[in-house]
Amino acid sequence: MHEEEHKQFKFSSIVITFPLYFVLSLWIVFWIEGTYNLYLTKYGLYPHTIKGLRGIVFSPFLHSGIKHLFNNSIPLFILMTALFYFYRKIAFKVLIYGVLLSGLLTWVIGRPSYHIGASGVVYLLFSFVLFSGMIRKYYRLIAVSLIVIFLYGSMIWYILPIKEGISWEGHLSGFLVGLLLAIIYRKHGPKSYKYDWEDESIEDDENLLIYDNNFEEE
Repeated sequence: MHEEEHKQFKFSSIVITFPLYFVLSLWIVFWIEGTYNLYLTKYGLYPHTIKGLRGIVFSPFLHSGIKHLFNNSIPLFILMTALFYFYRKIAFKVLIYGVLLSGLLTWVIGRPSYHIGASGVVYLLFSFVLFSGMIRKYYRLIAVSLIVIFLYGSMIWYILPIKEGISWEGHLSGFLVGLLLAIIYRKHGPKSYKYDWEDESIEDDENLLIYDNNFEEE
């Protein structure tokens, strides 16, 4: 492996700890809400209202039930871990800008109801990791994109209004913003390196030149 290539994929504790703490914070909020019988949904994102803008920040931490939370927790941890391992130099930018932009887009296009849950963040990460590998045309990142498709490819259907009770607008917003950030940051973060043997020309290879006259037309 190229030395520079090895450095850009070097493992650090934040790759695991940040996604773990983030997911843990969702469960803590859910536990507090249930234990003290609070109604935190009112802090969710409510489109087309000034008050509803606060949900851009708060809504990812709020969930309607344990099933809703559990369904978001696993893909959120896996995709966020992938983000911090393969794109660690831009991971926080992608996460912060992604949450803000996707939340704002949901606020603009969403139906007049509370939109809560971290699924918008899941779609943001899914889209960014998926398209970044394809855009960069780097074999390691393309492999990650293919794994993401294999694990979560069926998610794509839920950016459409095919099921009642889900914020497809939040899913669509996360997906579109993830694609946008993949394009914007295409020249930032990990990049492919050429090995020395890839730069060698066949014409400069002395071992191959001896065969240059082996074939003659009659």
